[in-house]
Amino acid sequence: MCNFHAFKRFFLYAFIAAFVLSSLGGVANAAEPDFHIGVATLTVSQAEDTYRGAEHLIKLYGDVSKGGMIRHVTMPDSFMSEMETTITQIAGLADDPKVKVIVVDDAVPGTAEAFRRIKEKRSDILCFAGQPQEDPGVISSIADFAVLADDITRGYLIVHTAKELGAKTFVHVSFPRHMGYETLARRRAIMEQTCKDLGMTFVFETAPDPTSDVGLPGAQQFILEQVPNWIQKYGKDTAFHCTNDGQTEPLLKQLAVYGGICVEPDLPSPLMGYPGAFGIDLSNESGDWPAIMKKVEETVVKAGGSGRLGTWAYSYGWSTTCALAEYGKNIVEGKAKLGNMSDLWAAYDKFTPGAKWNGNVYKDVSTGSTMRNVLMVYQDTYIFGKGYMGTPDIKVPEKYSLIK
Repeated sequence: MCNFHAFKRFFLYAFIAAFVLSSLGGVANAAEPDFHIGVATLTVSQAEDTYRGAEHLIKLYGDVSKGGMIRHVTMPDSFMSEMETTITQIAGLADDPKVKVIVVDDAVPGTAEAFRRIKEKRSDILCFAGQPQEDPGVISSIADFAVLADDITRGYLIVHTAKELGAKTFVHVSFPRHMGYETLARRRAIMEQTCKDLGMTFVFETAPDPTSDVGLPGAQQFILEQVPNWIQKYGKDTAFHCTNDGQTEPLLKQLAVYGGICVEPDLPSPLMGYPGAFGIDLSNESGDWPAIMKKVEETVVKAGGSGRLGTWAYSYGWSTTCALAEYGKNIVEGKAKLGNMSDLWAAYDKFTPGAKWNGNVYKDVSTGSTMRNVLMVYQDTYIFGKGYMGTPDIKVPEKYSLIK
């Protein structure tokens, strides 16, 4: 009998110990990883999607503080005025001797300098930049790999898709500050030329800059008031594209009511504009992109936007943060090679099932030089009520990439 009670006590203590270790993250049950991956993002208030990407990586591979693989730091919201803090936060990831990969997304100004400091201390660390905000020539000089949204190719594909959806007119909505950015100005020129080649009418409409005296509320109100007038002027077979994310929400809201087409937001994501425009609560679906898309699509279709409104099924920022970390992990583990595009697409596919990607190496249109370590990527366009449009399989004529 005593042996039976002793056995029960032993079993109870073992159960309690197992429960405690499990509540601490299961560290005692998991082997310590051979290396760590550093991830630097902005905060939720500045760039929620990339921050959530880092969270997903921690969920997948564990936090370093609990015996996992991911070491996540955030950069200051005022990164331009606090650049030294930004640099220090990124470079500090190299102080961990087990860090073998560092991913920065968004790669805000200061990232290139941070990478230089890292390489001076640890040349073995792979430094990856997502959506660099420094000149491609600057970031390519030090980063092992960088990924940009391919706005050049999208200049053709957005108009091409609009044509497939029945658009006869394409209205590009922007303001002088944005048109002063080289990539945005080039994309506008590509869109205009594509319209000419496809037999569509191109129109440029100027909207207030949200950074001007009217602020974002005034800029949004302008869109709310003008969309009905534009639809009356140009007709319902008109596609619209805003270069400002804040103006995308009122645009989508009004297009659902008055007609018109929006192939995809400037920064495509089911979270860009749609929740606010259609009053969609996604708190229960947070981080679950298929569930988010399902809810957004049901709402948009019910509101009459079927076949006219679209996006990318997975957030670009979230996808790129996760994919770059996975790509680096696979390289360190000998499962992938740096610069191999098939290996990169495999990393993207892991986090974005069902959505195809494509891309092009960055080419400086002024010098003609190609930067092999800077890749411009894009995801297949998804039109609500219609499905994927197969844009990664469309061959874009080379002449468009040469337009300045």
